[in-house]
Amino acid sequence: MTRRLATPESPRSGATGPRLVGVDATRGIAVLGMMAVHALYVVDAAGDPTRWFSLAGGRSAATFAVLAGVGIAFTTRRRQVPAAEARPTAASLTARAFAIGTIGLVLGYTDASIAAVILPYYAVLFLLAIPLVFLTTRWLVMTGVAAAVVVPVVSHPLRDALPEPRLINPSFGYLFSDPLRLLSELSLTGTYPALPWMAYLCAGLIVGRLRLSSARVAGGLLGAGALLATAASLLSWLLLGPLGGRQQLEAASSIDVARILAFGPTGTTPTSTWWWLAIDTQHSSTPPDLLHTTGIAVALLAAMLLLTHVVRPVLRRVIIAVLTPLAAVGALTLTVYTAHVVFMNSPLDSFGAVTGYVVQVVVALAVALAWRQAVGRGPLEAGVTWLARRARSAATRAPSPART
Repeated sequence: MTRRLATPESPRSGATGPRLVGVDATRGIAVLGMMAVHALYVVDAAGDPTRWFSLAGGRSAATFAVLAGVGIAFTTRRRQVPAAEARPTAASLTARAFAIGTIGLVLGYTDASIAAVILPYYAVLFLLAIPLVFLTTRWLVMTGVAAAVVVPVVSHPLRDALPEPRLINPSFGYLFSDPLRLLSELSLTGTYPALPWMAYLCAGLIVGRLRLSSARVAGGLLGAGALLATAASLLSWLLLGPLGGRQQLEAASSIDVARILAFGPTGTTPTSTWWWLAIDTQHSSTPPDLLHTTGIAVALLAAMLLLTHVVRPVLRRVIIAVLTPLAAVGALTLTVYTAHVVFMNSPLDSFGAVTGYVVQVVVALAVALAWRQAVGRGPLEAGVTWLARRARSAATRAPSPART
């Protein structure tokens, strides 16, 4: 008989029982990966992408978004939300979006060249999740495929008519001075465009509805995720290589194509030719990129879930020792991420790149583990949860229009 790892006295996720350590550990890896992209060097001495950037760039943020969908599935009890619960569910997700967006706009006064803050985009994803939680799993699959394949194609010519993105961290000033530009940037033209990123949200909602405590389910997800990631990369290689897409890009573009293929664009591709939609480079939000990173996120989550089923005593103790602090960071994602952005923009960050990253990781693991054991939910997580519960409670008590 196998047993899954569980954190003692961990908060409950809707009606699904104790929080799965594998989910939190995956979220912890995603956060540490995003921290690595921000803190470590992107370019090596030869001018090529560093190994850390090639590994974590784009994939960490995508995993972060997929796990947002998993978390929303947990809060909605891992099923299609019935129409009778529409008002409280919408109120709860709106409150979460408001809280996360507010924190993101506060962090908007930091330097985007140091860390591009994902939270305002994340808030839009929570709003987009409101209609999604009422869909059946079959419709979620179709919506996710449409977000990954159709939205990039439709937005490709549309982006030429939209305001040029500023690519700075959105702040309250940006919100009031140019709200339409901000909306288009958060939705389609920014670093983490929410509309194509609905593909990650749908994938997370679908995965979150599964029985993740099952080793068989985790194994299936590992195979499916690996297959999807590999197929998307092979498709991009076929289009750019044998079918001549790379030559088409170089002929139609006046920019450095090689650099974009190595480091990726900033959220979306140029619009000089349709062949840009064939690349799978990080942060390109093309169909191959969205499908590849979704597959990576699902496979990583599945691998963490499978580790919790190991029963050999010695190996199990090693896994517990590794996953427990990672899961603690994953359970305090919002707090750790916010502290990281603030630290990176403060005079306290006087270390070299590698030393500074190691210091942040060690502090994050130690503080998160101690906080989880002594207090439980992180301070920012507790605030968001409190606001969401108050909104749900108020919406539940409010009379329906038919009864007034």
